[in-house]
Amino acid sequence: MKRIATIVLTMGVLAASLFGQKVGKYAGEFLAIGVGGRALGLGGAYVALANDASAGYWNPAALVRINYPEIMVMHDERFGNLMNYDFGAVAIPYGQDASLGLTVIRMGIDGIPDTRNAWVDANGNGVFDDNNRPDYDKITYFNSADWAFYLTYAKKVDESFAYGANVKFIRRDIADGSATGIGFDAGLIYTPKPQLLLGVNIQDVTTTLVAWNTGRTELITPTAKVGASYFIEAFDGRFAPSLDLDMRLENRRYAAFAHIWRLSIDPRVGIEFDFRKTVALRLGYSDVGQFTVGAGLHLRKLDIDYCFARFGSQADNLGDTHRISLRLILEEERYAR
Repeated sequence: MKRIATIVLTMGVLAASLFGQKVGKYAGEFLAIGVGGRALGLGGAYVALANDASAGYWNPAALVRINYPEIMVMHDERFGNLMNYDFGAVAIPYGQDASLGLTVIRMGIDGIPDTRNAWVDANGNGVFDDNNRPDYDKITYFNSADWAFYLTYAKKVDESFAYGANVKFIRRDIADGSATGIGFDAGLIYTPKPQLLLGVNIQDVTTTLVAWNTGRTELITPTAKVGASYFIEAFDGRFAPSLDLDMRLENRRYAAFAHIWRLSIDPRVGIEFDFRKTVALRLGYSDVGQFTVGAGLHLRKLDIDYCFARFGSQADNLGDTHRISLRLILEEERYAR
């Protein structure tokens, strides 16, 4: 317990000192969307509950819970199919008490028209002429894409405690602009009782610098994600209520669920009922005030998970989002931990 307390205290002091730095609000927002149909069906309340290849994103320490190699993918389209969001992960057990993982995330809008040259005067003098029709032959197209790559290592200390970390690489492109960045995440998992799960994940723990080729730099502030889950056996199945709190010092104020000075607190709440490890039903409430519903089907080596979410009201006309993820488990004796 002394070792656990020391690690937790060190992470807390480091995060607190870094939270005080001047950082860019919402600079890393594309990294906050979340991955996996199961997790998103629970509103993202997955820091303590994570037990699959997506743990590299939600809590790197939880990757020690896998016992076989896994492959996981997800596709998400939103805002009338305007934006594509894709996720893929590979995780493998390493020895008796460790795991390794690779996670890739891409969020992009493809085929954006670039009309900057279409309004240039036909004489080629570089003057924009709004009185003439555009020259459609001069319209080109580009993509706007954000990429993130996570390399994960997780280590089990004993049956109740594990820790993990990510090295995270970021790449952003839009037209002629591009940016690169590198960051680190640190996570803990503590299971004081078999039915009680506790987790902490500090994302961008050292503050992540994203440098653009234009000379502009952005800093992504650390986010402390604290979660708890509890198992309740009933009705030939298992209920798993979960609660996460996302805490940031970005001065989001009224954009957050609650705020104290520069600290913002956003909850994520979810509940899952897994019937005989065959079919699962899920409800959730995300950090952006969005209700989610989901379902899962457990096959022998394959999990299929679905999540539905609505952005805004019908009047907002932002469209519905359907997320589907597949989890392939190489559950064979030769691959077992």
